[in-house]
Amino acid sequence: MNPLAPKSLLVLGAGTAGTIVANKIHKRLPDWKVTVVDRNDVHDYQPGYLFIPFGVNRPDQIRKSRRTFLADGVEVVTGEIDLVDPEGQSVRLVDGRTLDYDYLVIATGTTPRPDQTEGMLGPEWHRSVTEFYTYDGALATRDALERFTEGRLVVHITEMPIKCPVAPLEFTFLADDYFTGRGIRDRVEIVYVTPLDGAFTKPVASRELGHALADRGVKLETDFMIEAVDQEAKLIRSYDEREISYDLLVTIPLNMGADFVGRSGLGDELNYVPVDKHTMQSTAYDTIFALGDAANLPTSKAGSVAHFSIDVWTENFLELAAGKPMTHAFDGHANCFVESGNGKALLLDFNYDTEPLTGTFPLPKVGPMTLLKESRTNHLGKLAFRHLYWHALLPGRPIPLPADMQMAGKHAE
Repeated sequence: MNPLAPKSLLVLGAGTAGTIVANKIHKRLPDWKVTVVDRNDVHDYQPGYLFIPFGVNRPDQIRKSRRTFLADGVEVVTGEIDLVDPEGQSVRLVDGRTLDYDYLVIATGTTPRPDQTEGMLGPEWHRSVTEFYTYDGALATRDALERFTEGRLVVHITEMPIKCPVAPLEFTFLADDYFTGRGIRDRVEIVYVTPLDGAFTKPVASRELGHALADRGVKLETDFMIEAVDQEAKLIRSYDEREISYDLLVTIPLNMGADFVGRSGLGDELNYVPVDKHTMQSTAYDTIFALGDAANLPTSKAGSVAHFSIDVWTENFLELAAGKPMTHAFDGHANCFVESGNGKALLLDFNYDTEPLTGTFPLPKVGPMTLLKESRTNHLGKLAFRHLYWHALLPGRPIPLPADMQMAGKHAE
């Protein structure tokens, strides 16, 4: 087979990663057939879910048509994915259609699964037990917060990994600010419950964010592995028999990859695709890649990881398409804004080998962003990213940030 002859790339999922991939490859390999599959035509700016409960984002600002952001010439197939046949290099849809491919990108992300925790789903789901990791959940949490006037708010993480691991902390900080603004903070107890041994996964960041919780009077409960939610008694119970009561529970359910990944024998126990962490190539099939949240990369499941890893992956894929070895390696670079309330935010920048450090970003000394330090500039940067997302990131236009983590401007302890 001639490696330079046009082939087909099939992309499963038209979220952040899938849309960027389809647009970049269509532009760089215009003779290739690029096809994207998704169940519907709804594309959500998922970082916006966090702000809906607090009235910062309107729902219409975060929900648009998928096709709007896919380049002309990219074929779009609407349908539910049933099974991948990696040996036959084909994908079967639930309605019986079959799509063949030369190369496959799995970019179907990760989804909250409240059905995996006993008692989480029930008559109080999306009322006194709610979440903000889905569009409907964010709206339900907005309504729950409006009804809440006093008592104990418990913000809870079921298990890692989760999409945007800083989002539960952000929600907690914003809730503190929200109740303060309503004049009822002294009537609300906030408890942050995590399966981790600290506020976050990285030691320096965990320490700083733990201090931030304490400064706001938030109680931190660590090493809590949930066994069940008791909606009638209004409490959560851990496997070591600890119990934490709540008046309003905002939980982050177990996150899992798409079910078809598991059915196809391509996933781990959480339906994430095992890949080489530097090339995103499946460890089982060299014609399959997993990008964005669908991969089992040992770094944050965040939009910045999708962005940086796809920049690296694109150059590798062009080499592969030309019959050459892939020579580029993704370093696990993640860049996360952390809303801290009162119109400020922190910024984390890290990779596989280097934890978040203090300093400035993206320019040494100049910044204008500050790392692991609250600032108004960081907050404005997070708000501005929504425009950048719709108009530059999704269309696959170059963004002047290096894919690899840079140490310039950072202070190592």
